[in-house]
Order: sequence, then C-alpha cells, then structure tokens
Amino acid sequence: MYLLQKVIQLREKAHPDHEKPFLEHLEDLRVMITRIVITLVISMVVCFSFQKQLMEVLRRPVEQVWINQLEAKLPKSTEVAPKPLDVEIWEKAKSLEHAAASLEPAQRDHFYQVYPDADLVFHARSVGLLRATLVMPESRREAFLAGAGIPEALHKQVNALVKTAPSPEVDNRGNLKLMSALKPTETFMLSMKLSFFAGIILAFPLLLMFVLQFILPGLHAHEKKVMWPAMAVGFGLFLAGVLFAYYGVLPRALMFFYEWSGSLGVSNDWRIGEYISFATQFTLLFGLSFELPVVVMVFVKLGLLTYETMSRTRSYAIVAIFVAAAILTPTPDIFTLLLMAMPMIVLYEICIWLAWFDRRKNRMEEEREAREREERLLLAGAAGTAATADAPVEEESPPSYEDPYHDSYHDSYHDSWHDESPQETPTEEVDSESKPEAGDDGWNPDMVPQQEFHDDPELPKDRGPDESKSSESGH
Repeated sequence: MYLLQKVIQLREKAHPDHEKPFLEHLEDLRVMITRIVITLVISMVVCFSFQKQLMEVLRRPVEQVWINQLEAKLPKSTEVAPKPLDVEIWEKAKSLEHAAASLEPAQRDHFYQVYPDADLVFHARSVGLLRATLVMPESRREAFLAGAGIPEALHKQVNALVKTAPSPEVDNRGNLKLMSALKPTETFMLSMKLSFFAGIILAFPLLLMFVLQFILPGLHAHEKKVMWPAMAVGFGLFLAGVLFAYYGVLPRALMFFYEWSGSLGVSNDWRIGEYISFATQFTLLFGLSFELPVVVMVFVKLGLLTYETMSRTRSYAIVAIFVAAAILTPTPDIFTLLLMAMPMIVLYEICIWLAWFDRRKNRMEEEREAREREERLLLAGAAGTAATADAPVEEESPPSYEDPYHDSYHDSYHDSWHDESPQETPTEEVDSESKPEAGDDGWNPDMVPQQEFHDDPELPKDRGPDESKSSESGH
C-alpha cells in the first residue's frame, strides 16, 4: 500500500492538471495489470512452441563451461605437444579408444590399422596410454612410458597430456550435460517457467509502455511521440543487459562454481530446474539493471532529480550501486559483482550527462522564448508608433473648466453692462495741492477709481463722489 501511494503521488506530480480520486487510480492500476497479464499469456504461448530451441540456448552456457575447462587442459601448440588438440578431436579420440578398449590386442591393432584417419588413431592411442599412466604413481610414470615401446612422438604427446591431466573418460561431463529431474512434473513446469521468462523478454516493450502509461497519465501529443523512441531505447538497454549476462557474466559465474566444487572434490551434478532458475534470474536481473538510464531520466523529466543533485550525490550513488549489485548478484565472488556494478556506474554517469544536456536544452528553449517575446513586444511598439505618425494631427482644444459656483444671473448682468454705450461724465479739475501725495492713505494717482456694483438693479450703476455725499446727507 505504501508503494502504491508513492506511485499515485508520482502520477499527480507528473500531471497536476489530471488529478483523480483514489478509486480512479485503482481502476487505472487494474487496467494496467490486465493488459500486462494478457500480453504475458500471449507471449508465453508463442515462446512455448519453441521450448526445445530455448532449452538449447539456455543450456549452452553450461556446455561452454565444460568446453572452457577442457580446453584449458589440452595442448594447443606444437611447442607443447607434437600434435595440438581441440575439444572436438579429443572427444572423438576418446570415443574411438573406448570402442577399441574391449577388443583383444591383435584385434585392437587391426582396428587401428583399418581405421582411415591416422591422426585420430594417434590421439586414441594417447588416450589409452594417458589413462594407464594416470593410474601409475608419479614416480613410476616415466619408467612406464619409456618401457612401453611406443614411438617418440607418442611418448612426448602423452607426457604433455600428463602435465595438464584432461579427463580420459567418455562420460566425464555426465549429468552436467544431461542434468537431472527429480520429480515427474519438473520438466513440464520447467518448460512453463522458461516460456514465462522468454515471454517477458519478448513482450518487454509493451510491458514498459503499460507501466509508463500508468505512471505518466494524460500525456500530450508531443509526449506520446517521444514515448516510442524512449521505449525502443529502454528495450535496447534491457536486451543489451540480457546478452551481456548471457555471453559475458553467466559462463564466468558457472565456471567459478564448477571449479570451486572440483577443488573440494565434489561432483558437479547440477539439477536442470535449479540451473534454469539460476540462469533466468541472472540474465533478467542484468537486463533490469541496464534500465537505470530510463528510470533516472523519467525522474529527471518529472523534476524529482536534477543535474545538480545527481552530480553532488555521485559518491552516494556509487555506494548504493555496489550494495544493489551485491544483493542482486546470485554469486558471492567479487568478479561477478564488479561485472554488474561497473556497467551500472557507467550508465549512471551517462545519466548525469543526459541530465546536463536536458537542463541546457531547457535553458536554451527558455531564452529563445524570452527573445521571441521581446521581439514581439518591440514589433508591436513599432507598429503602434507608425500608426500614430500616419494619423492626421488634430488641434487640441483647451481643457474645459466648469465652475461649480457658476451663476447665470450675474453672467447676464455683466453682459448687459458691457453692451451699454459709454456715457461721458464731466471731469472736475482737482487742485493738485488738494490731492494727497502718492503713498498717503494708500491712494495712488495712477489708480483708476473703483466702481461699486450692487445686486439691486434699481440703484444707479455709476455714482461719483459728490452724488454719494448728497445721498448720505439726505439720510
């Protein structure tokens, strides 16, 4: 449940505009599981029809272990032995010697003379002499070969074989070749298991697509276009991991266990069911470990990881990779652990560079969008300026001002006063001596006498100083 909640939180973080209730997330999970089961059933049926070929392919690493172990003991150059050997010739020579061993000495000699391949007869005689020499004590072996009356070339050949001591027995690989099943239904269930693992490899692109569709819902059109190349890269990495484990790591791991058992004097009679489980688990784990770039880049795209975080925590990631390799690798040797950890470290470094390129691409895209936005603003401003320059210039009217204390009555009164014709008024000569000097009582001779205006229209509009005095005296 905790893992499911984390996946749901990841879905909502990936697309916040597609938030769903919890039950709808469970419905999407049910759809994903149904698709995966149907796809695996179809791929299993297809792979089950090729179970014999699949069994041969999966047993090939075991045979390769035996071949490598045997080749290391056979002389391969003329400097070591008169006639070099390989595994195929050695196996034929053992079969020929085994057929002639039950014959009488005269019949055996006649058999070798009649046999058409003289080189194979030479190697068959060396097989018989090697078996007899290995039974002798080490101190008596040279004396036995010297008194056997054999040619010098055959003597040197047997001496070279004694030093490396390849097995002269015909059935020396015994159960390692055929293996064994201890239950009646074990081989049938083994075929089903092998078909299941082969179906996972065959249908991996579709399985990856279903998982990504669940984790990343509501993909846009451009995101869906990117998904197919991403799945192709993911399948390529998965297949590379499987092939790397099958050809490079699995034979070395099997050789380690084979030699370890032989050094302790234990026969390597491996069960077919245990071997198939071991080999399929080994190859699939390597394939999944090679999916590290896909997982990391998905986290980078979702914003859960950044270039700065990955580069800063590189040392912690390397330690985590070694711990994961120690847990996932089913062999205890350090060499196999390094074979899994080193590719994962290289892939993690590639992920750091990919995150750096992705950040650089995003920054360049943001800068380009900012430049385009500025250019659009400049073009819009230039277009507005050009439109203003081409438009006809209109004279600006002065701003109108409306007096809140405006009185239409006073306006009409002043207008009528200004319209009356001016009346000539007699001017009286004023004695300059009687005039007060400028500056006395605030009177200035240059000032124009002020006229008083009253609101009452019946009063005279213009009164001189004499009239005002007479009116005051009347009162």
